[in-house]
Formats: sequence, C-alpha cells, structure tokens
Amino acid sequence: MTWQEELKENISSIEGLKEYIDINPNEENPLQKVIDAHPMSITRYYISLIDKSDSKDPIRKMAVPSKEELNLVGSYDTSGEKENTKMPGLQHKYAQTALVLSTNRCAMYCRHCFRKRLVGLPNDEVMRRFQEAAEYIRGHREINNVLITGGDPLVLPTEVLGQFLEDLSFLDGGSFIRFGSRIPVTFPERIIEDKKLQEELEKYSRRDRRVYLVTQFNHPKEVTHQAAEAVDTLMRCGVVVNNQTVLLKGVNDNPQTLAELQNKLVSIGVNPYYVFQCRPVKRVKHHFQVPLCRGCEVVEEAKRRLNGHSKRFRYIMSHRTGKIEIVGTMDDEIYLKYHQAKDKSEIGRLFKRRLTEKAGWLDDLLPVGDFSESKAATRSHPAQSQHWGHHQAHRYR
Repeated sequence: MTWQEELKENISSIEGLKEYIDINPNEENPLQKVIDAHPMSITRYYISLIDKSDSKDPIRKMAVPSKEELNLVGSYDTSGEKENTKMPGLQHKYAQTALVLSTNRCAMYCRHCFRKRLVGLPNDEVMRRFQEAAEYIRGHREINNVLITGGDPLVLPTEVLGQFLEDLSFLDGGSFIRFGSRIPVTFPERIIEDKKLQEELEKYSRRDRRVYLVTQFNHPKEVTHQAAEAVDTLMRCGVVVNNQTVLLKGVNDNPQTLAELQNKLVSIGVNPYYVFQCRPVKRVKHHFQVPLCRGCEVVEEAKRRLNGHSKRFRYIMSHRTGKIEIVGTMDDEIYLKYHQAKDKSEIGRLFKRRLTEKAGWLDDLLPVGDFSESKAATRSHPAQSQHWGHHQAHRYR
C-alpha cells in the first residue's frame, strides 16, 4: 500500500472512530456537530498510540474531537495572518521570512490547530501558483528564509515538493528553506518509505544552504521508534529537524512530561526550538490554553530537569505584533521580550505586564508602571535590561 492509499484509510467518521476507541453514546451528537464544523481525520498509525483504557489519554485529546470544541470563545486569526497576506497563500510579516500556505490538508487534523479556519475546509487562502510566490520572494532581497507550511506540505505529491525546491533554488548562501510539517509525528511512513522524497531533499539540502523541517512533538508518547526512524531518515538526507511544542492543557502542562519530551527529542536528534503558548483560537482556547502563570511555572520547573541541549527552547507567544518571548514572572508581574516583531524597531524590547490568574494571552494582561515601557529607556540599556530579565525573573507565586 502506498502512503497515499494509506491516508485514504484515515478515521474520519464517528462510526469509524468507534472501531478503535469507546465513545459515549450521549456524546455522539455533539461530536458530530464539531466534525461538521471542523473535520476529523486521524491516521491509523497515530490512533494506535492511544491508550483505549484512558479517557484522558493525551494522544486522544490531540486527535479526537471533543464537545469542548463547541465553545466559540476566541478568534480564528490570533496572529494577524490576514493583514500580512500579500497574495493568496503568501504571508510576509517579518522582513526576513516569507510564509507560504501550500495546502489546506494534513495527514491528521489536530484538535488544537491554530489554523482551524483553514485546515480541512474549502478556502481561498492557500497558494494556487507557487511561481508567483517565488517571484515575490525574488523581488524582496531582505527575505533569506522561506517557510512552506499549510496545512501540511508533506501531504502534497513529492513531485510538487521537488518543484517548490527548484523554484526557490535562486536563494543564495546564507538563505534556507523550511517545511512546517507534523508528518514525522502523525504519519512517519510517508518519510520512511518514499525514496523519491528522500532524493529530492538530499538534492536540495546542501552544505551552503540547508533544508530545515520544523515539526511538532507535544508528548513523549509521540516519540516512537517509527518517529525516530523518520527523523533519522531526514537527517541522513541532510535535513535539519527542529521542534515546536505547543503547551496544551491535559497534554503536556506538567514539568515532568515537558522535560521528558525535550530529553527524548534531543536523544533522537531533534533540536528543541520553541514551546508555544497555546493561541486563543475559537474551539481551542477553552479546551487547551494554559494560563500564563501556570505556563511559566511548568516551563521553569521543566528546565530545572534539563541539560543545556534539551532546554535551548524559548517559551513564546505568537502575537499579531510579533513573537514575544515569555521571560519569566516575579510577584504579580510577567516579563516579556520581543524575540521577533512586525515593527523591526520593537525587536529586543523588554517590557512587563500585570499578571492575573486566568490571563492566557498578551491582550489579557494589564499594563503596569514605567519599567521598560518607554522604548527609549529599553534601547538605551539593552544589555542591562536583557540581563535583568533573564536573571531576576522567576516563578509566579
């Protein structure tokens, strides 16, 4: 069976789901309402990781719809993707980075997906003609990295992926291409079995311009033998594999689990990159978002259990104004820093906000005092501000 044929065997209905796990009959109607709004699709590989005896199994929570998704608190575009769209399927928010939405399909539709408005649904946000995106990128010399994402680009035919790489071959040394894909986690056989894909990746991942794959392992149970083999296959093709974990309630929101995950990733050659604060997305926020006070506590406790390599990640909030590093908390205040920003003058700015027990996003936080609120003050002593933020901030109490 080819990988395309295997994807056709995905579990996409409640009746199909009931062949693998127990479903409370009283929940079937609410679940169908969720599926009607946001489709379900689970690979047979990924559903095999679920502990059927555990109704709170973390793999189940990420893959199987829940009636909690009927809660519409939040927004479908929390990071301002619409305002940064230059043409259908191409976003340019940060000067050096172009983002291409190559498809609205994935091997599995994660229930915590921040692009629920797009993934698995008919839309006009995905790229139709990649050559036009390539021409835009060619015309903006400041762009030195291209993120091809979606959906999941690795569900596209290998020939299409090869054409993407060919169309971007004009990028010179010092530039790189990234694929955003959860395939190593949810459908590793796609990588392991496709020799043509391996040849294409090896062809374009050169010493002077590597191809990167940014994936998303969220729980230690996902780091299986098959996932490790997929990662090893990518590395043998010259691809650098980084990981972006999302902090998720009921999945990895305790220090032991988060630390075990990062250690396992390093052991198979995956570089910890970010731990993301879950975005306040409709049908996601209520179900998955961890309050920032708890998130800081979990991250700091996890880092105490990690070595230098496994705790290289940054705790990040991907806000409409930029990627904000969550530095730490002290008393009832949270310290933040622009790791990346739409407004380049904001990059590196350290600031603080009043932290409340239920706040889960920058917009939930209240302003406080004058410390570093003045841009001029922060820029006058950037090294001092950064040193103070990293060494004085500690757990919320």
